[in-house]
Amino acid sequence: MNKKLVGERLRALRQKKRKTTTEVADACGISQSALTMYENGERVPRDEVKMRLANYYGRTVQTIFFAKENHICD
Repeated sequence: MNKKLVGERLRALRQKKRKTTTEVADACGISQSALTMYENGERVPRDEVKMRLANYYGRTVQTIFFAKENHICD
């Protein structure tokens, strides 16, 4: 898993929904600082948080965290 690529995907998905980090973090039950670290590629979320983020964005965990291509925001 490429943490930088995952971070870029998470940021792009959030921006596409036009949400702030606070809004997404609150909806997913995580801290804003944790989400920021995920988006910056500094940390990878636990499996439970991966599922919450995927559900929030209407994507699969596989697509966000493990796909090799970077076209998930289409």
